[in-house]
Amino acid sequence: MQLIEKTIEKTILTSRWLLAPIYLALASILVLFGIKIIQETIHLFQKILIISETEIILAVLSLIDLTLIANLLVMVVLSGYETFVSTIDISEGGEKPSWLGKVDAGTLKIKVAMAIVAISSIHLLKSFMNLNQGEEKEIFWLVVVHLTFVISALLMALVDKIAFSHHRH
Repeated sequence: MQLIEKTIEKTILTSRWLLAPIYLALASILVLFGIKIIQETIHLFQKILIISETEIILAVLSLIDLTLIANLLVMVVLSGYETFVSTIDISEGGEKPSWLGKVDAGTLKIKVAMAIVAISSIHLLKSFMNLNQGEEKEIFWLVVVHLTFVISALLMALVDKIAFSHHRH
């Protein structure tokens, strides 16, 4: 009976490696973000003499938006892998982000929520800058959704602080 129990436990523990291909797939998506950012930057330089200041700001906001999402992706891949699969072993003198190893699942959720708030803020700002007559209802709902994200992120941070802060010291 003990042999069966140990085999089951080892199988369950080893199953965490099934997450590795998922993290690799997410990491590979960074290539797509890089290509898209280069493409958008080239388009911006090609049109720079004929577009308005507002269009430049909107283009830059789109680039910032893509960058925030790419940063979020890196954070999820690295900290998720380290938290759920295996410790990332970096050789002496290697580049390991200072936050890696300090981000647990709860902290990661809060960071993801805050990144969503930041991305939502950029989309809301873009909508305000592109406001046309008759779109007030759409803006209203964008604000409602954004406030929902903000409140959710704040509540998640509060719950995490109340429930888990004493475990992190």
